[in-house]
Amino acid sequence: MINRICSLVLAGIAAAAFTLPADAARIGILSNQNADATAADFAARLTGHTFTPVDVGTLTPSLDSLTASFDAVLLFEDGLFANAPNVGNVVAQFAQSRRPVIVASFYEQDRTGTTALPANGWGALEALDPNTSDGTGTAYSARSLNPASIVLHPLTYGVTELTAHQFAGGNQAKPGSIVLARWAQPNARGQSDPAVAMRFTGDACVMHIAIAADYSSYGSYGSLYGGDFYLLWQNAFDFAGAKCVVGSGQPVDSGALPAYPEDTPTAVPTLADGALVLLSLLLATLAVAALPRRR
Repeated sequence: MINRICSLVLAGIAAAAFTLPADAARIGILSNQNADATAADFAARLTGHTFTPVDVGTLTPSLDSLTASFDAVLLFEDGLFANAPNVGNVVAQFAQSRRPVIVASFYEQDRTGTTALPANGWGALEALDPNTSDGTGTAYSARSLNPASIVLHPLTYGVTELTAHQFAGGNQAKPGSIVLARWAQPNARGQSDPAVAMRFTGDACVMHIAIAADYSSYGSYGSLYGGDFYLLWQNAFDFAGAKCVVGSGQPVDSGALPAYPEDTPTAVPTLADGALVLLSLLLATLAVAALPRRR
């Protein structure tokens, strides 16, 4: 009987021992417009995380308030705004505190290098982001994902299709950035346009999902935007919740890892809470079995 119990407990430990716990992240949605609507849309369609809107149109949140409230932030704009450099400075500090940052369209419209518009720049964040503008910024023409460009990574799990009627694209990857998917259409320079990219700089992990996060404010899913839009955002927030760490059991293309391993934390397999309980039960069972028996 004791042997049977031990076998069952060991089987449970084997199943649970190296399960990476789900990381529920507190996500701050920072924008000068549509932060409320975007937070509500993601809360209704995605799982495992909480989303809180932060209007940064005229006010800049302090670093202390961001780090106290959020595990990661999504930053985008909808219309140029003069406060962008101040917001970029504090978000850069947030990223350097080992908290993931995601940027989305129309971030590129206000980025330094966009000459088609009077861009304000994003301050210190531009030293950490994975892309520069292609000079024009977000393309106002249809975009579709090139499926052959998709690189295996937690950000792209299950993603095979992504479409936008016009609010996507307009970027150029920086040398050393990791591009995980590209648009089928070239950017304004006639070069490859990254759809999903990320960059590690010291302690900072910054991702760029080059499609409007607030698309739901302009039309319905399946009409103006479609494909694996919400799956991609789910992946992005899951990866942010994992602090940009690829789990030990997660498949990933070697080209999707930073060139310098020390730039990225390595997931160390640990016993999950359930496995610890089972291990305690096993030890207790063995202890009982070791007690001298009365004859």
